Amino acid sequence: MSEEIPRYKRIVLKLSGESLKGDQAFGIAEAVITDIASQLKQVAALGVEVAVVVGGGNFFRGVRSNNIGIDRSSADYMGMMATIMNGIALRDVLLNLGVEAHHVSPFHIPSVTGPFILLDVIRCLTQKHIVIFSGGTGSPFFTTDTAAALRAVEIKADIFLKATMVDGVYSDDPKKNAASTRFDHLTYDDVIKQELKVIDLTAVTLCKENKLPIKIFDITPKGNIVKAVIDEHMGTLIH
Repeated sequence: MSEEIPRYKRIVLKLSGESLKGDQAFGIAEAVITDIASQLKQVAALGVEVAVVVGGGNFFRGVRSNNIGIDRSSADYMGMMATIMNGIALRDVLLNLGVEAHHVSPFHIPSVTGPFILLDVIRCLTQKHIVIFSGGTGSPFFTTDTAAALRAVEIKADIFLKATMVDGVYSDDPKKNAASTRFDHLTYDDVIKQELKVIDLTAVTLCKENKLPIKIFDITPKGNIVKAVIDEHMGTLIH
């Protein structure tokens, strides 16, 4: 990256809970969340307005709960609570790095989150404060991908960045099929018609309706969050 010129003014970054646990089986890896927070600080220092949506899979995944007899709605609420724990952690790490960070959620938990009020969120972003969204959409049966797409549309983000464990979208699982093809660009309809599993299709449909581009990239290599904002050719662009 010879020139650190951001391609976007306002972003929504979706972080999975799994990305926060690193090599651990469960929870939050200190080195991982510190590195992520440091990169977010770098991105904000470039003049980018940063919002982050956190998942909760490092603590609980609602879609797997039926195996142990938990109702899907209850399980989804449990998953949303898990995202709030991750939001608290990320906010505090950012604050410890000297970054103004605000944590908001559709749930009323005033001791750990603020309410989602669109005008307040926009004000924070324009002041170059990082905003963390947790709690998903606040309703069951919606993934955090959909929550990220929804928040990105609401705040009029330039792009929805989805951090994954692969370097883009493939025709098949590259870990299982070495012959799978990696795509540099896809249309929304390509993803929907082929039912590519890298992102929730409800989120893709919402982005399509609002002409919001999506970039899928690998968060694993050091510095890739910053690179995703600077390098327009990185990852797979869905538009």
